[in-house]
This record gives sequence, C-alpha cells and structure tokens, in this order.
Amino acid sequence: MKAPPRLQSLVEEGLIDTVVRQLMSGKEAMVYVVRCGDETRCAKIYKEADQRSFRQAVDYTENRKVKNSRQARAMAKGTKFGRQASEAAWQSAEVDALYKLADAGVRVPQPYNFCDGVLLMELVTDANGDAAPRLNDVDFTPEQARRHHARLITEVIRMLCAGIVHGDLSEFNILLADDGPVIIDLPQAVDAAGNNHASRMLLRDVANLRNFFGRFAPDLLAIDYGNEMWDLYQRGVLYPDTVLTGHFKRKTGPVDVRGVLREIDDASAEEAARRVRMAQS
Repeated sequence: MKAPPRLQSLVEEGLIDTVVRQLMSGKEAMVYVVRCGDETRCAKIYKEADQRSFRQAVDYTENRKVKNSRQARAMAKGTKFGRQASEAAWQSAEVDALYKLADAGVRVPQPYNFCDGVLLMELVTDANGDAAPRLNDVDFTPEQARRHHARLITEVIRMLCAGIVHGDLSEFNILLADDGPVIIDLPQAVDAAGNNHASRMLLRDVANLRNFFGRFAPDLLAIDYGNEMWDLYQRGVLYPDTVLTGHFKRKTGPVDVRGVLREIDDASAEEAARRVRMAQS
C-alpha cells in the first residue's frame, strides 16, 4: 500500500522499505505492518493530542522528567512550546519504558527505532505467523487462564522491580503470542517510586488481570496479589523471582480519613475522565 504521510520520511531515510497494511487504529495511535529489509515489523504512529481519546491526565504525567527546566516551565504554563514538549514526553515515555522493560526481561515488543513520532518495533505474532490477537478476543480453558494469569503476574512483578507501573493494563493491551502474553501500549506508564498514584494504578492493573481471567477460572477471583505486591515493594523486599502467596492481611490501626477522602476524590476524577473518553471515542 502507499505509505501514509507520517511514514514517508522513514521510507525516504531507508528505515522502512514498504508499508504492507494497516494493523489497527486505537485511542492513541495507528499501527501499520511494514517491511524493513528481510524482517516484518510494525510502525506505531502516535496521534496528535487533539485526536486522541486518551488524555494526558495529570495522574499519569506526574513527576515525568524532561530535558531541562525551560521545558518544565513551559509545560506547566501550557504554552505552545510547552504543549509540544508535553507531547514529545508522552510519546517518548513508551519508548523509554519499552527499552527499560526489555532489558529487565519483561515480555514487551522489542523496540528498534523512534523517529518523527513513529515507533518501529517487533511485530508480535501467533503460532501461524499472523499478528497476535488481544486477550479480549480469545477464550481460555480454566487451566490456560491460570497459566497466563500467573505468567502476567510475574511480568507485573518484573515491571515493578524495574520501577514501572503500566497504569492501563487490561485484556485490551496484552497480546497472546506464540510464546505467551506480551504487554503493549505503555505511553501512560508511571514511575513507581515518584508518582503518588502509582499504588492505586498497580492495584487496578492487577485487579483487571484477576477479573478477566477470573471469568474462565473463578478461583482466581479470591486472590489478592496487588496489595501483597505493593507492600513488598514498599518494604524493599520485592524481587523479580518473588513468589506471592495471593493473600494479604491488612494492618489494623487508626483510619487515615484524609487518605480515604483523597482516594475517593481520585476515583471520582478517574471515573469522570473515563466517561469523557467514552463520549469522545
């Protein structure tokens, strides 16, 4: 097919030989299957901010590092330059996370290049060599559900040990490749140590996995890996090979009313943002 305008510069520079077809169009990007020499890869074109249904919520961008203080000031003021810097930071967040997670042994698509707002990366495939399906498009036996759930919990532990929380993990951004689940879509990934909302996002990610696979293996619904995982991480005793029990006993003591109210406010804001995204999609 004819190369879309956003891919033309990569074709001219020899990073892409041909564009095969469009693979998908999501809330934040469009993905194309491309040929690079003898290899088939995918090219992810990030949509402009005003074309995305997923907004750069403050919860996700909190404590993200930028190159210099001028950029930080411009981003805070919302100037034209600041908006451009915010957009660049949003896009590069996924690239940085992919390289960091791949080095940590997390099963994510292998990144190859990032140029002009386009991410070139591995095309994740199934046993037949076709583009791998998302989890939400697949049915599982109870045994398969337990196996994939356990594998993904291990991946989430590795991510957390690498200092990263996905922030939007669900059956819609996990592919089922020939070698097992592959985690994708990371522009909203957050710094586990530097983001005040990281714990809530981790618990939501883990709950999403539990609830999805619990449809096929109901016994998984009784497991609480999220709180146990975060507690170990906070105490500095979570390691990539940590084996969780699935049970967590909450400490008893005075109730932090202000903390509870903050959680309620955060949840309300998150639900309002979700409704906005649904209305815009």
